[in-house]
Amino acid sequence: MLERHPQSPAGAVRRIEVRVRRHADAIGVSYAIEGELDRLALPPARPPRAAERLWEHTCCELFVARKGEPGYLEFNFSPSGEWARYVFSEYRKPALATHATASRITVRREASRLVLEASAPLKGDGAIRVAISAVVEDRDGVLSYWALRHAAGEPDFHHRDAFAMELDEVRH
Repeated sequence: MLERHPQSPAGAVRRIEVRVRRHADAIGVSYAIEGELDRLALPPARPPRAAERLWEHTCCELFVARKGEPGYLEFNFSPSGEWARYVFSEYRKPALATHATASRITVRREASRLVLEASAPLKGDGAIRVAISAVVEDRDGVLSYWALRHAAGEPDFHHRDAFAMELDEVRH
């Protein structure tokens, strides 16, 4: 369950549940956003493709760090079907942005629930730490920030305090 950042407005979202699955060559995540969906600004469906600045609107995010290493990956998944992958060598220091490997995204809408499922390539089988978050935009353009754990201060999904989940190494 993600928590709304204390400085974020309550808005139309009641709760966001997330499940994470780790596979030998990928990581899968499922976000279930519950609330008054008609009050949200959801982007229209587009062909799957890499896109920039997805976090400026409704977007689900996943951060992955190898245990004990300063670098990490950031994955953005939009309800539009667009995605992004970024590589950081350390806190907010981009090593490179790459869209070479596509993520898969499926979205379905129910009465009061939007479910976004995504799978992103992830090589290596050692233990990892994960930060799970979402940015949700309402129809007035107001953003709310959701995370498994928030660092102190302003919303900051890159902060190591947000990497609240540990997943064991992949067993073959």
